[in-house]
This record gives sequence, structure tokens and C-alpha cells, in this order.
Amino acid sequence: MSEVSPTELRVPGAPPMPEALHTPRLTLRMPRPEDAAAQVAAVHASLPELNAWMAWSHEPHALDHARANLERAQAAYRRGENLRLIIWNRDETEMLGSTGYHALNWAVPKAEIGYWIATPHTGRGYALEAARFLTEYGLDTLGLRRIEIRTDTRNERSARIPRQLGYTLDATFRNDDVAADGSGRLRDTFVFSVTR
Repeated sequence: MSEVSPTELRVPGAPPMPEALHTPRLTLRMPRPEDAAAQVAAVHASLPELNAWMAWSHEPHALDHARANLERAQAAYRRGENLRLIIWNRDETEMLGSTGYHALNWAVPKAEIGYWIATPHTGRGYALEAARFLTEYGLDTLGLRRIEIRTDTRNERSARIPRQLGYTLDATFRNDDVAADGSGRLRDTFVFSVTR
């Protein structure tokens, strides 16, 4: 049985993506299964902060789970379904977090940028640098017509990024989701966007 190449499996309208992109301080790279140990370490170092804002952080983070997660993320990246990127320092010796284009709709085309930075590396502007780059790259190279950043209204640090990048606050969705912190309370969501 012959294998189908990743190109043949691509989502219609999805442009080709390089495996790595570079900013002045960062390498934003397609996930790889061999990143599992670095991902587990970054998540474990950040659990108290991640648990407050990211529902996925409550899932298991053992090495085998991480490897399977990264295999799925790599396959989705190659198909153009979900363009998750691992944030590394420029020489790829330390994982700093994750970002990427999510909720993709190539028919429009539009995407949502998400991001998180491992706790030992917060406060250095890495999320802002990555989001700035992805905003410019998405509009100028990928031809996106709309990019969103969504944040819990209580997550002031995360909401500061789209504001600094000149995004417009389109809406506040009241009682939009269940809070990620495990409290069971409902959360409100800011929806920021930039369009072209």
C-alpha cells in the first residue's frame, strides 16, 4: 500500500507552510514528536499559571501523552488544519512555549492566534514578539483577511497583547464558556481582531 503524501492531504486553500519561522529572538517551529520531553518540562514548570487559563492543561502530561499530542499536531500542521508552532529560543536549545494559527477557515481566509509562555520565561515579551510576527506573516504572506485573538476577560496579561498590536476589540461574549480554572464558573471572552 502506498502512502499518501502530506501535500495530497492538505486542506483546500491552505498555503504551504515552512517548518520553521524566525523572529529576532525566537524560532517558531512545527511540532515534532521528539519535542515531547521539552513540552512536558515546560508544561510542568507552568501548571499553576496554565491551570487558571488553559483547559487543556488539566489533561495528563506524561511523556507518552505528549509524544502522541505532538504527532497529531505535526500531522495537522502538514495538512494545514491547525498550524501550531512550538516557541523556542533562536538556536532551539530551550522550549519557551507555544503559539500558532488555530480555528482556521481557508475559505475566508481567517485564523485565531493563541499563545502561552512557560512560567520561567514570562515577562520578557516573547508572546508579544510571536503574536506580532504571526499577525504580520498571516496578513502579508498567508493572505489572511481576519485574525482573532480571544482571551478570558480576567486574563489581563493575555489581553494586553492584542491591544499593543493594534487589534480592535470586536466583542465581549458574556457567559461564553466554562472557566479553565476548575471553579465551574462561567467566563466572559474578549474577541479582538485585525482585518484586511
